[in-house]
Amino acid sequence: MQEGLWQRPAAAQAEAVRSGEVSAAELVESHLERIAAVNPRVNAVTQLLAERAREAAADTDRRRAAGEVLGPLAGVPFTVKETTAVEGAATTFGVARFRDLVATADAPPVARLRAAGAIVIGHSNVPTLILAGMHTRSELFGDTANPWDPARTPGGSSGGDAVAVATGMAALGLGNDSGGSIRVPAQFCGVAGLKPTTGRFPADHRVLGPDDPGPASQMLVTDGPLARTVGDLRLAYEVLAGTDPRDPRAVPVPAYGEPLRGPVKVAVVADPGGHGVHPTVRAAVEAAAGALSAAGYDVREVADVPRLDEALDAYGRITVTEFAPTWPAVRGLLGEGGDRYIGMAMERTPPASADELVKLMGTWMSIRRSWAEFLHEYPLLLGPSFTEPPVEPGLESRDRAGRDRVASGMRLCTATSFAGVPAVAVPTGPADGLPCGVQIVGRAFREDLCLDAAQAVEDRLGVLTPIDPRGAGPAD
Repeated sequence: MQEGLWQRPAAAQAEAVRSGEVSAAELVESHLERIAAVNPRVNAVTQLLAERAREAAADTDRRRAAGEVLGPLAGVPFTVKETTAVEGAATTFGVARFRDLVATADAPPVARLRAAGAIVIGHSNVPTLILAGMHTRSELFGDTANPWDPARTPGGSSGGDAVAVATGMAALGLGNDSGGSIRVPAQFCGVAGLKPTTGRFPADHRVLGPDDPGPASQMLVTDGPLARTVGDLRLAYEVLAGTDPRDPRAVPVPAYGEPLRGPVKVAVVADPGGHGVHPTVRAAVEAAAGALSAAGYDVREVADVPRLDEALDAYGRITVTEFAPTWPAVRGLLGEGGDRYIGMAMERTPPASADELVKLMGTWMSIRRSWAEFLHEYPLLLGPSFTEPPVEPGLESRDRAGRDRVASGMRLCTATSFAGVPAVAVPTGPADGLPCGVQIVGRAFREDLCLDAAQAVEDRLGVLTPIDPRGAGPAD
């Protein structure tokens, strides 16, 4: 790889623009050239917003020349998942029928990043309607390839952002996560990702019209950044945190909490629930545990996480119940084969009755309480984002065995999303030519503790990206 501005971390890119070392225009052009060279092989950037990015860069350079103080992300290009509104661009969800669904305003996290000086360079690919599976394949844009090995999935549903960041097409990606959609692609692509506490970042997850989704979608889905370094995640976190009148869920909690006394205790669970873990993933957890121990953390193996199987069951029942009334219409939007992933869940898990749903909502609160108690004793939890190396594309939609395997692999992500707690995915190094990584879970609204621990892991185990794509790109 020739040295390029696109290779620098986001923090270094912004500093170079603020100092005048480079112009925002030069920085954007460097990324556009990288996209032209790489995207045909990985198909991660779906709607390239080149002219808009150039205009934003020119405005940044004009403001700097006028002596204005630029924001912490001045000139930094970022991608936005196809589920998240960018003013003037279509929010397609990867669905052909939504190709003309042009947003009239930026979603709150897009607006926050842009207010900090970052520049939207394009939308990024997702599984169709984010419901077609874990693999990033959409009806409208096709497959996104894992840049480490095109025979493996990049994960999803924020797979387009993970690939764009991993290959240097963007310094940051804006994804979302309701059960692993940031953390799994981060692990599979060798980048870092943050799933915040429910209510930490303002968001707007309405799909069509003014109506909000049901309680599961309101509580489980959280927007969050992907980056190549933990420092860049921290920078994005500081920008994204806060309140917004468009999202009454967002709460005014300080971004940094009080320091904890003594060495921070870290619970380690390599095989949540005892359902099995691949040796390379176990080794990644052990490597991260060693890094944290060397950094002064009080690292302890524990028997298990709280109520894992109960959380997985309740998560499935609640989400299926919410999907059920609209499933016939949604099924028609998913395209040929796109309905298999959710369809198999609907067949196995019947919707709850009204009485059952009320009881399930109580179970949800009870599980959140159990996690709060666990994290009171152990402020941090170290475990896998996915219990296997990257799997083949579409495994989860192939048959029931494949679906069960993928659901089991991401089980810690599902449970922690259900508990509403934050987590940072961080790489630990390559194994057999593929990236490995872990997630560090923390107390509610203590993303700062997760980021501190992830930084300690990165400091000792290194950064894996940017990389050039390996092998052939996806078929047209």
